[in-house]
Amino acid sequence: MSPSGRALRVAGAVLLASGTIIGAFGAHALKSRLPVDRYEVLQTAVHYQFISALGLLLMGIAAERFASPWLRRAGAWLLAGVLLFSGSLYLILAGAPRWLGVVTPLGGLSLIVGWLMAAWVFARN
Repeated sequence: MSPSGRALRVAGAVLLASGTIIGAFGAHALKSRLPVDRYEVLQTAVHYQFISALGLLLMGIAAERFASPWLRRAGAWLLAGVLLFSGSLYLILAGAPRWLGVVTPLGGLSLIVGWLMAAWVFARN
């Protein structure tokens, strides 16, 4: 079952809030403690989280306007993608085993699927 437009908007807003918190924590508490390459990983995770969160907000609005279950499914792929992509990077930075990095590309693939599904819906409407 795909999430409602409202659920996508809520998820997008929560991801924006948590991305702001994580980004601020990284900039103020971790920047001087992390090696440059690990800080860049944190910035990449936050960046993708923000882009995906904005996409979820827009898909939530568009899903109700177009009444498209496919757009809601695209939003579900985006949500899964940001949780897998950014989430795995956050966990690795927090000390999780490095093998968890195999999840990161799956998150990226989920993001791509979500965006392509959205493009397909928008092209048809």
